[in-house]
Amino acid sequence: MVFYFTSNVVQPAAVLYMGRDKYENEELIRWGWPEDVWFHVHDLSSAHVYLRLRKGQTIEDIPSDVLVDAAQLCKANSIQGNKVNNLEIVYTMWENLKKTPGMEPGQVAYHDEKAVRRIRLEKRVNEIVNRLNKTKTEEEHPDLRGQREERDAAERQDQKKIQRERREQEKEAAKQRALEAELRSYASLQKTENMRTNYDAGNESDDFM
Repeated sequence: MVFYFTSNVVQPAAVLYMGRDKYENEELIRWGWPEDVWFHVHDLSSAHVYLRLRKGQTIEDIPSDVLVDAAQLCKANSIQGNKVNNLEIVYTMWENLKKTPGMEPGQVAYHDEKAVRRIRLEKRVNEIVNRLNKTKTEEEHPDLRGQREERDAAERQDQKKIQRERREQEKEAAKQRALEAELRSYASLQKTENMRTNYDAGNESDDFM
């Protein structure tokens, strides 16, 4: 089961989601999206909370209110962390998560420690947690693999469209360059013809005299 939440502190609203247990966390780790940002309580057991970024958005662009929403949701879903003040939440892009042989379900490491960011929460804010819980929906058996494959297929189609448009632009640019070269050649030819005509006219004048 996957739980979905809506962070409506921004428009359009942001989507947060998390698994029910470590086995579902494993599936979320496996089939996450490149647009996903992963949140977890530092050094304590907690839910794996994900924020799905909008197309073109980066981890640097996350509004501070959305960042706090994700961190508060993460804290609220940690048995130990929920009781602790001055708690640190780590977050990083999904692509930075690393699984190695022998790891327990739901356990992760990082490809690049420097790409891991931190946010500190002084305490649980019930107003935020309650607001998020009111938007909570559940999906019993989401097809995470199918959703990821559909997302990748759409991205490939977008890339093909961009490539087609680029080829068309290059073709038009080549035609324009060829036309300009032809016009320059024609202008040069006309200039040569004019010079020759003027020269011939001058010779006729000399002969006449």
